[in-house]
Amino acid sequence: MALAEAISHDFQVTAISRFMPERSNQEIPIFFFAYWITIKNQGATPAQLLNRYWHIMDADGRVNEVRGEGVVGEQPLIHPGQSFEYNSFCPLPTKFGFMKGHYEMQGEDKNTFQVEIPQFRLATPQSAN
Repeated sequence: MALAEAISHDFQVTAISRFMPERSNQEIPIFFFAYWITIKNQGATPAQLLNRYWHIMDADGRVNEVRGEGVVGEQPLIHPGQSFEYNSFCPLPTKFGFMKGHYEMQGEDKNTFQVEIPQFRLATPQSAN
């Protein structure tokens, strides 16, 4: 498992990834990776997660950009001292790659800001060395 962490605008984002051999098929090739994200509000005011942006790069340098509303169908309001956790997955055509991005958040004052999602590695056990 790979672990990455970033803090921006009083929000701590932690990412963990794991290769999913049971969903992958080297013959196609397609490699599935699960990831778990924790977003913790370390600040003094609540903020709502409105949108996400992912920059996904495979081992051949191909980039896939993903933008969308919320995460896993939710736009959570995260209060001071609270965390929001979710997991999802990413298919890649190569045995390793990287993901990074940001969340667009909105504070009580209706101003928006970006919270960094740290870059984390997606790797099969064979390619992790």
